[in-house]
Amino acid sequence: MTLVDRIDALLPQTQCEQCGYHGCRPYAEAIARGDAPINQCPPGGEAGIEKLAALLQRPVLPLNPEHGIEKPRTLARIVEADCIGCTKCIQVCPVDAIVGASKLMHTVITDDCTGCELCVPACPVDCIVLLPMPLEQIDAPHADAARTHFQQREARLERQHLQREAELAVRKTTVDGSAVEAGTHQRNPVLEALARAKAKQQEPKP
Repeated sequence: MTLVDRIDALLPQTQCEQCGYHGCRPYAEAIARGDAPINQCPPGGEAGIEKLAALLQRPVLPLNPEHGIEKPRTLARIVEADCIGCTKCIQVCPVDAIVGASKLMHTVITDDCTGCELCVPACPVDCIVLLPMPLEQIDAPHADAARTHFQQREARLERQHLQREAELAVRKTTVDGSAVEAGTHQRNPVLEALARAKAKQQEPKP
């Protein structure tokens, strides 16, 4: 297990981005490189900082308030009667814990929710409430599952991005090729007239 893996294993896997990085793994990588201190994870709190300090043999630091405050973990719940089906919460959920479709009611898969709270500001009608997370959900198996869901989502988004790039490249090639082909066959009356005049001048006089 690499140092990054060991650091990542101590993080709560909320994927909340409060640390300033796009998920727990990027934060772990930054810590391992020495680019980030160990006190930027509010969900991990004081206990998480102490574990990181012990692993890395660094001094224990107080949680940096610029990244938030330590507080009890929560779960998101959608007030379904108020949901307008805009899909904005689905788009920002880092672990695919929200299901639904456009203009249809959404719902949160409670067991998969990490309590990142990213869906709350994304909701335009304030139909998401936060409830206390059961203590049995704050454990290693849930953290491991959250890590897996995050990685799967990131991989899917990357595949979709590459597919869109490929489709755009094909469209551009098709458009450019059509333009060249059209240009090749397009007549230019002025050039044709000049050519006829020049040819006429070169004709031998009787």
